[in-house]
Order: sequence, then C-alpha cells, then structure tokens
Amino acid sequence: MAQQVSAKEPTALQIAEQKIYKQFGVSDKEYDLICGFMGRQPNYTEIGVFSVMWSEHCAYKNSKPLLKRFPITGPRVLMGPGEGAGIVDIGDNQAVVFKIESHNHPSAIEPYQGAATGVGGIIRDIFSMGARPVALLNSLRFGKLENERVRYLFEHVVSGIAGYGNCIGIPTVAGEVMFDEAYEGNPLVNAMCVGLIDHDKIQRGVAKGIGNPVFYVGPATGRDGIHGATFASEDLSAESESKRSAVQVGDPFMEKLVMEATLELIDSGIVLGIQDMGAAGLTCSSAEMASKAGNGMELYLDEVPQREEGMTAYEMMLSESQERMLFVCEPQHEAQAKGIFERWGLHCAKVGKVSDDGRLKLFHKGELVGDMPVQALVDDCPIYEKPSQIPEYYLKNGSIDTNSYEQVLDLNAALKKVLGSPSLASKEWVYNQYDYMVRTETAVRPGSDAAVVTIRGTRKGLAMTTDCNGRYVYLDPEVGGKIAVAEAGRNIVCSGAEPLAITDNLNFGSPEKPEVFWQMEKSVDGMAEACRVFETPVIGGNVSLYNENKKGAIYPTPVVGMVGLVHDIDHITTQEFKAEGDVIFLLGETKAEIGGSEFQYAVHGVTEGRPPELDLATENKLHKSVLSVIQQGLVASAHDLSEGGLAAALAEAGFGRGLGANVTFETHLRPDLALFSESQSRILLSAKPEAADKLAIALETAGIPVQRLGVVTGDRLVITVGGHDAINASIAELRHEWKEAIPSRMNGTSK
Repeated sequence: MAQQVSAKEPTALQIAEQKIYKQFGVSDKEYDLICGFMGRQPNYTEIGVFSVMWSEHCAYKNSKPLLKRFPITGPRVLMGPGEGAGIVDIGDNQAVVFKIESHNHPSAIEPYQGAATGVGGIIRDIFSMGARPVALLNSLRFGKLENERVRYLFEHVVSGIAGYGNCIGIPTVAGEVMFDEAYEGNPLVNAMCVGLIDHDKIQRGVAKGIGNPVFYVGPATGRDGIHGATFASEDLSAESESKRSAVQVGDPFMEKLVMEATLELIDSGIVLGIQDMGAAGLTCSSAEMASKAGNGMELYLDEVPQREEGMTAYEMMLSESQERMLFVCEPQHEAQAKGIFERWGLHCAKVGKVSDDGRLKLFHKGELVGDMPVQALVDDCPIYEKPSQIPEYYLKNGSIDTNSYEQVLDLNAALKKVLGSPSLASKEWVYNQYDYMVRTETAVRPGSDAAVVTIRGTRKGLAMTTDCNGRYVYLDPEVGGKIAVAEAGRNIVCSGAEPLAITDNLNFGSPEKPEVFWQMEKSVDGMAEACRVFETPVIGGNVSLYNENKKGAIYPTPVVGMVGLVHDIDHITTQEFKAEGDVIFLLGETKAEIGGSEFQYAVHGVTEGRPPELDLATENKLHKSVLSVIQQGLVASAHDLSEGGLAAALAEAGFGRGLGANVTFETHLRPDLALFSESQSRILLSAKPEAADKLAIALETAGIPVQRLGVVTGDRLVITVGGHDAINASIAELRHEWKEAIPSRMNGTSK
C-alpha cells in the first residue's frame, strides 16, 4: 500500500471518516468508486489526483453525453477531439491546428494572471502538437461598464492578454467583447490559438515504449495553481477570493524559450509523445499520456525541479505552474534532447519511465506514495445524465410580442444609441493594446468580420473568428446555438474564405440545475445541426460550467471559434466600403425580429421574446453563393448583418474610410423594426459599378434574395425606408459615438 508523505496530511482513514474528499469536489458515490478501483482507501495524494482527473474540467463528466452529439469527422480532419488541439488539412502537406479554452474563474479573482495564463495554456496546446502558433483570438464577456469592479476586471484581463501575447511574439488578430449584467461577478475569458504544421510533424500526447524515459521541461514547479482544475469546476462564491493560490502565474519569456526548444525537439524527429502540463499539471499529462498508449508510468518526484522547499508529492502532482511540458523519447536520444534544451537555456530533467503495468506510480523520498490504475483515472470517471427541465422564463418569453413596442420615431438618436452600446461599439481600446502585426503576416487586422493571416511561401491565407450571442442563446438555446455557428460562417465567408471547422467553448452555469442543463443540451443540438449542414466539424474545444453569480447563471454562451481557408490572397475581402459610387446590395430577407437584439437592449432596455429565426439550408446557400462571387472578383466589400441590423451594418461599413451611403430600403416593415431587425442569413455587399449587374445576376441565379439599396457616397448616411426618411446623419458623428463608447466609460466620462 502507498505510504503517507507528511504527518501534516490527513491519513487515508481520516479522509474517509471526515469526508475530507468532499473539499476536493468528490462525492460520496465517487469516493466509493475510487476505493473500488484502488482496492483500498486512497491516501491524501491519491485522492487529490483522482479529484482533479475526475473534475468536470478534465473528465467532462456532466457534458460528455452532449459532446457526443457533435460531428467530429470530415474529409479534411486529420485529428479531432482528444488531443491538445484539432488539426485540419489545408493542402500542400500543410494543416491548420486550433483550439479554444476558458480561464473564467481565475480571471474573476486575479484578472491579469488569469487571462495571461489562459493565453499561455492555449499556446502550449498548439505547439505541443508540433505546430507553429501564428495567431491568437479571444472571446470576452463582462458585466456593465458602469460597474467599477467590471471596469477593473475588463482593464486587467485585456492587459493580461496583451502582456502575454505581445511578449511571446504571436499576433492577437481577432476577438469579440460583449457587456451585459448577466456576466457581472463571473466574466468569461476564452482564448483561442491557431497554428500551422506540416503533416509529418504532427505529434500526440502518448507515452510509447516500455522502459522509455519521461522528461520534464520548463521552469521549476511551485505551489501556484494547485487545484486549479477543481476550482474551475465549482461555483464562484464569497470564498473564491481566498483561492488566489489556485490561479497560476505566467512568464511569457519562459514560454517563448520552451516553445522554440520544443519545436526544435519535434523537428529532430526523436519525440515519441509530448503533452503540455495544463489543467491538473503533472497529474493530467502523465496519466493521459500513459492511458493513450495503454501503458503505465512511474514518476520519481525527487527529480522534479522545485522552486519551493519542502514540497509534498500532493503539491507537485497538483501544481499548475506554467510553461511546463512532459515528453517521451528513447534512451539513446536522451543526450540529444537535453542538448537542445540546454542551447535554449532550459533544464530538461528525467523524472520517470514508461511502465507496462497500467498504473501511475509515484515515488518520493524513497517511498511509493501513490499507486493508481491509469484507466480508472482517465477513462472510468462516472458520466452523469443530468435531469433537464424547460425554464419558466423560456415559456414566458414565448408569449411576448416584441413587435408591439411603441414605435421609435427618432431613428438618428436610436442609431447613435445602438452604435454607442459597448457590445457593438468599436473595440479599438482593446485591440490597440495587442500587437496584431508581429510576424508581418496579418492581412486583415482586428475590426473587420474576420481576421486573415497569410501563409508564408504560398498564396493562401487563414481566416478566423469567434462568435456567440448569449442573449439569443438565453432566449432560445437551440436557435441561438445554430446562429453562433452561422454567424461565424458568415464572417469567414465575408472575408473571402471557405469555412473549414470549428472549436467551441461551452460556457454555462451549474449543470446541477435542470434548467441550465436544458440550455446546454439544446445549444449543443443547435450547434451540431448547423455544423452538419455547413460541413464544419467540431475538432476540439472546452467546457466551462458553474459560471454563476449572485443572480444565478450567466447567459448560456457557447462560443464558436471558426477557421477558414482563403484559397488565393486575391480573394481577401473586408467590410469597409471602398469608393464613392460603388453599388450597395442587401442579400437575404428582413423580418420584424428584434428579440435579443442590440436595439431591444440599448433602446428598450430589455432582453425578451424569441431571437431571430434561422433556416440552415438558406444560410448555407448564402455562404456558398457569396464565396463564389467573391472568388469571381465581383465584390468590393462584404459585411454580415448581425448585432445592430442593417442600420449598424451600413454605418460600420462606412467607418473604415469615412464614407457614407445613400440607400433606399423597400420594405413593408415599420422603419425602426426594418433598420434594427437582426434577421439572419443577410449580408451587405458593395461592388464597383461595372460589376454590379453581373453580381446581381449571379446571386439571383443562385436563388439569393437581392435588393439594390443605393450607392456609397461622401460623408453622410442617408436611409429611406418604405418611402419615409429614416436616417440622415454624419458618418463622422456616428463614428465618434461608436469609437468613444468604451474609452469614455473607462474614463468615467460617459453620459
């Protein structure tokens, strides 16, 4: 039987009798299962290891039944869920590697380090696959900026993202930020990384070869981040502030060295398996690598580099100190591997070996201090089918007629209010803190529908975006889930790229609440159906549950990160109008749909009713048709219609070059509903006059509803709706409202 490490730690009997395991998030039933797998009561180190491996963050025990509903295969998919990141073929022996993950709870209590280490962790996921990271994105949610604590969190999260990404030299090229009181007390900080790899360099986190040595690379292990995985798998509470020790501390300069050395090691061809020490640190990497190979592993913890004195086996195994990797190679390559890391000024320590007994054995100070079956740790966590119940609010919202609001007559003022809403306003305050031009391959900078990064030595590019409207998902999770995927696809297509695949970050409240679990399953159903129709499989992602505040769960926010392939850089398209006289077209049908809209929230002060409808077949046809006309060279600009509707899209398209538009929108709808409806499957295009007729014919032939709205003009936005003058405003004034909304609130000078 494994021995106790320290007299200060409870004995196995005390753990059982006092139910100390509950402090780690282990239930009575789970404890009994662990004892069954062990054939005895686990000691303190072992129950700590089981608790993180069986946490939601690592085991997906509440969400795995839902994740199985996603389509995960396709002709381009080289690696789907289960590894550090997914991989998709882009031709010419090249592939794109990408994934998104959350660092929500750490960012709520230590925003700078929480956000920074979230970025660091997702970067390691990419280069541990053998890929060179080429871009970072993020998806952020905060409460209202009028709240001082929210401003503090927002400022320091953005600083943390910028500080890490800028120092390591990877451009942060795109993202989204939404503000709503639903996220107060529990911000969402989701980080995405995209990398490039040659097919023959793809790595897996697998411990191959009985007797092969296991190596630890990176900075020494400290006591930071202990139980970070379990902290991420529980509700935030008044006691959460005391868990700052569960938040890791990042060092981007160290990560840069580890990344370059790791990529050189992989290029050498001697690596048999490699994985980063992310959630659950040494525990997760060692157990998962052994499990994937069907092997066991012995770890000699005295050999683990330690930066603090007197660290116990429990502390070393559960620490989430950053910038660390675990890899396996054959004994004859040990000197070569160490030499690579030494050249980068890094210590490479042999800390274990691959075994054939299927067990994770931990040795410390000459004693066996942990002995656990690998399969039980990784594969045998109980999976829960949680009860599901339709929420009362959902039923109530079904009877609300959002088109019965009193008509808004001053549409100039309404447009300024919508453009000045922080969720829709310019995010320059955010992305100007990011170095988005490092590496010089950023072809489309932050601010357009999607970012585009060119692929060196080719005429190809990668388009990328993150999308989700939590209000839509709250009002109708299934439809909102579909829209999240659809809008991501529209953004990718509007940039001139073919959508390839998605990674998702499922941010929800507590799955113990049947109403929350209903939101989860309906959202997943909607996303899965959209992915099947668009042929964009889910190649990986993350689940973040227990996102709650004093008022209850956050809005359900299943963020979609999508990557697309620009087949020729000549196809790259942006949202801004290019020249006066260009002809403006609206594609798609506009209905009176303002449920969950920015207009409803900013002008009417509510979020209620039902979100816009979405027909996936119609959306898919739009994507393919628009991509086709872009590739034919018929499009000058393309901008998807989403938050803010047609009025906001026309204004945004003019902001880039200070251009206005003179348009006439023929519709039977009330002007306020027509201009601010957020009906789906709509895109705003502009074309040079000589290409306009050909563009219209091509789209009409494809069965796409097309309305020729008018032309790009000087410096005013003039919109006539149904024969009535609706908006007549200076582009400069509108841009001022849009650009200053966030800075003025951060400075405390907003109206």
